[in-house]
Amino acid sequence: MKNSFFHNPRCRKSREGLKVIKEKDIDFEIIEYLKTPPNEQELSYILNGLALKPLALIRTQEKVFKELNLSKNDEISDEEWIHIMLANPILIERPILIYNDMVALGRPPEKLLKIIA
Repeated sequence: MKNSFFHNPRCRKSREGLKVIKEKDIDFEIIEYLKTPPNEQELSYILNGLALKPLALIRTQEKVFKELNLSKNDEISDEEWIHIMLANPILIERPILIYNDMVALGRPPEKLLKIIA
């Protein structure tokens, strides 16, 4: 997969993450994932790279999570969680960096450096 930074410019942590990786002068594409959401293959790649179940990558405090009447305790399959994220990309935790086939979640932003060095 190509080097990509899944970014939400309205998110402080995402802006901080972008600053951290720009200082490293690496080649990557910025993807504003609310405008250009990942597809199912990309989201699965991210989840596999982070070794996370889909629910672990969901922003459960987002308004949309509550509006959809979702609960962390719901018996929803991993596949269903993925489809919920694809339909509602605001629920995807950010920022996410894919670099040299490795994936990092920038929470905190310094975690992005683990795959750059």
